[in-house]
Amino acid sequence: MRKLYIAPSLLAADKNNFQSEINKAVKLGVKYIHFDVMDKDFIGHTSFSFDDFKLIKNMHHLINDVHLMVIKPYEYAKEYAQLGADIITFHYEALKEDTLRFDCINAIKKMGVKVGVSIKPNTPVEKIIPFLHHIDLVLIMSVEPGLGGQKFIESSLEKIRRCRDYIDVNNLKTLIEVDGGVNETTGPLCYQAGADILVAGSYLFGHSDVKDRYQKLFKKV
Repeated sequence: MRKLYIAPSLLAADKNNFQSEINKAVKLGVKYIHFDVMDKDFIGHTSFSFDDFKLIKNMHHLINDVHLMVIKPYEYAKEYAQLGADIITFHYEALKEDTLRFDCINAIKKMGVKVGVSIKPNTPVEKIIPFLHHIDLVLIMSVEPGLGGQKFIESSLEKIRRCRDYIDVNNLKTLIEVDGGVNETTGPLCYQAGADILVAGSYLFGHSDVKDRYQKLFKKV
């Protein structure tokens, strides 16, 4: 049976009490922590900064899963790689040509970190297929990137299935991550469609029953 990983998203955490929030995630036994980076040019607003990452990276020993929602991913990737990111994912839509996208993939690999590419809900899944041989992770956005608490977009499931089929047929090790609207109902559907990592933000953080929610999600899967 394929392993399932839950990656708590700090975007939904209490930013005034990172240590406590991260401690909650660590106690759950998770492997990944998801860190969203945004800029106004790509998303329309900002989220975390380099200084935020410097602050939290020494608070845990989890895999730092950095999601760049920025218009110049290479510049940000270089800084986050130096700061200790383990996985850096940039958006397909941030770069306008495949040559530039492959250049960015190769550049991040040379930084010594794993690399992922993400697609927005309106980007056809066929656009990402040629990259699956060259990346460690594909991130399927199941909501519009930028804000937490949005409703899961059902068409994301077909994108997950398409990537899963291609990965399996070609014996690739590329992981499939899903971000947006993940909860005890949508999470199992994503796993059944082929996801390996579920990013969960508002489903986990901001609730007193974090452990119960986490366990319920696993049981439903």
